[in-house]
Amino acid sequence: MSKVEQQLEDLKATITSELPSDISVSDVKYEGPELVVYTRDPKKFARNGDLIRKLASQLRKRITVRPDPDVLSRPDTAREDILDVIPEEAGVTDLDFHADTGEVVIQAEKPGMVIGKHGSTLREITQEVGWTPEVVRTPPIESSTVSNVRNFLKQERDDRRNILEKVGRQIHREEMSDEEWVRVTTLGCCREVGRASFILSTPETRILIDCGDKPGSDDVPYLQVEEALGAGAATIDAVVLTHAHLDHSALIPLLFKYGYDGPIYTTEPTRDLMGLLQLDYLDVAAKEGRVPPYESEMVREALKHTIPLEYGDVTDIAPDVKLTFHNAGHILGSAVTHFHIGDGLYNVAFSGDIHYTDTRLFNGAVNDFPRVETLILESTYGGRNDYQTDQKDSEEKLKKVINETYEKGGKVVIPAFAVGRSQEMMLVIEEAMRNGDIPEMPVHLDGMIWEATAIHTTYPEYLRDDLRDRIFHEDENPFLAPQFNHIDGGEEERQDVADGDQCIILSTSGMVTGGPIMSWLEHVGPDPDSTMVFVGYQAQGTLGRRIQSGWDEIPINGRGGRNKTLNLELDVETVDGFSGHADRAGLMNFVKTMNPRPEKVLCVHGDESSTQDLSSSLYHDFNIRTFAPKNLETFRFK
Repeated sequence: MSKVEQQLEDLKATITSELPSDISVSDVKYEGPELVVYTRDPKKFARNGDLIRKLASQLRKRITVRPDPDVLSRPDTAREDILDVIPEEAGVTDLDFHADTGEVVIQAEKPGMVIGKHGSTLREITQEVGWTPEVVRTPPIESSTVSNVRNFLKQERDDRRNILEKVGRQIHREEMSDEEWVRVTTLGCCREVGRASFILSTPETRILIDCGDKPGSDDVPYLQVEEALGAGAATIDAVVLTHAHLDHSALIPLLFKYGYDGPIYTTEPTRDLMGLLQLDYLDVAAKEGRVPPYESEMVREALKHTIPLEYGDVTDIAPDVKLTFHNAGHILGSAVTHFHIGDGLYNVAFSGDIHYTDTRLFNGAVNDFPRVETLILESTYGGRNDYQTDQKDSEEKLKKVINETYEKGGKVVIPAFAVGRSQEMMLVIEEAMRNGDIPEMPVHLDGMIWEATAIHTTYPEYLRDDLRDRIFHEDENPFLAPQFNHIDGGEEERQDVADGDQCIILSTSGMVTGGPIMSWLEHVGPDPDSTMVFVGYQAQGTLGRRIQSGWDEIPINGRGGRNKTLNLELDVETVDGFSGHADRAGLMNFVKTMNPRPEKVLCVHGDESSTQDLSSSLYHDFNIRTFAPKNLETFRFK
């Protein structure tokens, strides 16, 4: 008998001894980081709401209780009983029964009413029908991405269970080494922005944190995967994704091409956004005549291996590593990732991309950890002069630009990242029109912006508290304002907009590296009455950075596939303060307010001067050992 099987036998005996004699345990399994307990008495389990909590606390494991399939009531009977228990105002839109696991997935407009206070309604459902309820939100804005991901995972349930059981056995396997050390290898994003990728290693475990591309680079974008991982991808135990932006997530599917077959830990909204952005990444590559590094099948494979975690959940992901996600304040579902290694041996946190203060969309990044010896910290705006404008001042400047352009009869074109900045702009513009600060006019959303917005409204618990309340408690969803128009008519609709009256155009891509923004440059670029407004970071080498720096003649692949030079006559403005990244002050404060502060900080994800400036200042101000590493360096911390 293997160690894992012996563990499960021992756990089954312990659980049985702790339960009342009239509650049976028929089987105990690991599924990913969770311990799944099967019972013939699910209704009795549900009547005692403290049982699972006490067991989880005693065993220090996440526990799910499922009924044996042969004790379940029939789905048609259970459906009626479940709907009798759930308040009608919860807005149940679907019930999906899975007899193999005894779970019923309940989709509702107001999941909180299905859950009930402290899970009371869920327990009542199990008491009535025996089925284990799982609750998901009905998107307030229909999202093809959310629907497709949920349907795909439903179709792949059998494969996913096999994957989860395999992962569970890997997490709880016997430790194989008596050595104790911790290493971090920098695969990308050091003294550069983009290509985020790190390996966290112990004698037992190799964990990959992020695996992104580099926007605006002419290099082979997946060099670090081929050179640093290659056939070694199969030796990785887990992948952890901080957020969905392509400079962090684009190349994760490539790992499966190189033999990786393990879990991807991230938040639920990041999982959905990851799929959306990766498929678009392939689509853009095909349209530009480039050979994509992987096929769409690999995107689906990555989704199938994803294990979503919530903020604050401490989760075993290896025999010697626990992972906890915390809000990073950057984009929907973005996470600061905290790793607790060994039995109190060492703690490492990766900031990913962070925004330290509250924005209209998100609460500020969390930096409250029991322990962190080493922090890997982003430095995008870490330069000594990288202070962003106050958000209120930024909003006033944006409104001024919009008003001035409107008075001239022009159009405002805003290149925006589909995820994060676009929704921030939507909130600012909606409120400004509602308050009469700018004239009411159409706001056209092009590219993936509408779909990304739909995903935001599916996961309101990841949004700023007051915004979440507006969407679901006051029926005042600002994203559904009548001014917003989803461009879905292609080039013909863009031409109509260009020929029409004043308007605001939000379009991907945010760094002007392709996508529909190129079409808007052709339509609106020659108009001296119009304005292009940059509201997000423009990486070195991107067309956005060149236009921002004053280029007024730009190469463009015109309609019909002909290369030409486009003369830009429109005004170009930059409005700082809307970035999803902390500025210099925010990064310094993130470290300053940590208690206890880390012993070491690696400054990454910034150009050379930014990482070195931030590293020097953190050392001088806080007496912390700091580094501005290069790519492919390895640091040993223990």
